[in-house]
Amino acid sequence: MTVPVPVSEVTLREYGPAVSVPLGAGAGRALAASGILQSATPDPGRDGHWLLRAGSRVGAVRTPGGPVVRIVPKTPVSRLFFLLGFSLDPARAWRDSREGTVDTGAYDDVVPGLAHAVERQIDAALRQGVLQGYQEVEETALVVRGRIREAEQIRRHFGRTPPVEIIYDAYTADTAENRILRAAAERLLRLPGVPGPVRRRLAHQRVRLADALPLLPGQELPRWQPSRLNSRYQPALRLAEAVLRGSSPEHRLAGPEPLAVDGYLLDMNKLFEDFVTVALREAFREHGLTARLQDLHHLDTAGLVRMRPDLVVRTGDGRTPLAVVDAKYKVEKADGLLNADLYQALAYATVLGLREAHLVYAAGRQPERRHEVRGTAAGPDSQGMHLYQHSLDLSREPEQLLSAVRDVAGRLAWTASPS
Repeated sequence: MTVPVPVSEVTLREYGPAVSVPLGAGAGRALAASGILQSATPDPGRDGHWLLRAGSRVGAVRTPGGPVVRIVPKTPVSRLFFLLGFSLDPARAWRDSREGTVDTGAYDDVVPGLAHAVERQIDAALRQGVLQGYQEVEETALVVRGRIREAEQIRRHFGRTPPVEIIYDAYTADTAENRILRAAAERLLRLPGVPGPVRRRLAHQRVRLADALPLLPGQELPRWQPSRLNSRYQPALRLAEAVLRGSSPEHRLAGPEPLAVDGYLLDMNKLFEDFVTVALREAFREHGLTARLQDLHHLDTAGLVRMRPDLVVRTGDGRTPLAVVDAKYKVEKADGLLNADLYQALAYATVLGLREAHLVYAAGRQPERRHEVRGTAAGPDSQGMHLYQHSLDLSREPEQLLSAVRDVAGRLAWTASPS
């Protein structure tokens, strides 16, 4: 019997058909346990092969003893990073929606496009020089600089001098902003699939940021505050934080053989939800309405069943709810109906005491569908409860996509306005 040779790289498509791949049993079980894929099971028709099927996560990961797994998104990478850029910095994206806010170059894959984008943003941030700032420093020195830390001086040296325990403000490049940019560059340099030219430019940016201390694994990201002084850094910082936070997993899964998975993955469900809710929130401001994201409510009177609608539209003062919105990264069924989603929207509207609820999908055959809920009209002249299904075409240009969101917001503001 011929033993299949394991592959070094596997390419899957987001929500595409399962692919039969030659894998060792250990590597197959590791992928199945990682949660990266929608499914990973032994291929019953081929010995030594596993059926791998991708879900909503796109990007690339490397597993010990297994292949590099690349998951290609259905949405063009340039559009995908427009959604990400808008979610991170909507004000800038409104102004520059024709070109988007994240330059992915000519790369049509997630990791190369991301690495290129981050490097370009860092380069733009450092073009006027490395940002410096005052940092409070505590140290032991042979000469007095700044102020003596009297309590530490007595505790450590029994009042003798020198050395001296001092504290002073140093003007340095070791700032929170530079630490974040350096950490993002180093993170990307470890990812599989970063092209050689981009890798060399990232290494150059790391050298420029060498005076910033590196972040330790598991260390919380340093905090920074937007200001006039760091305004040129802000686009790069927001993108760098997206790289360093949960989007770029470095998992260690529990079990007899802990699994380390290193790579960068974007969850398209979360990305679409973030874009829709942030874009609608910005659009509602034009109508004098406010919106709350992930507003906590309870289905039952005992408060045991929690529910968090993606977005609740309220009056300008934020007191009165007018409508509720949930974003769904799904493809519409043949009959256009997704019953479970409609039931969920109905529950939201009922708990909030609303006349309507809205579902926004990533694709659909009609721009809008409306459903009147049976038994909700109290009389012949009263309005019943309505559930709306809206669809956005993610293949459209950024300005067209934002225009469609504004249309949804305008339609919703008109129907939800208090009479």
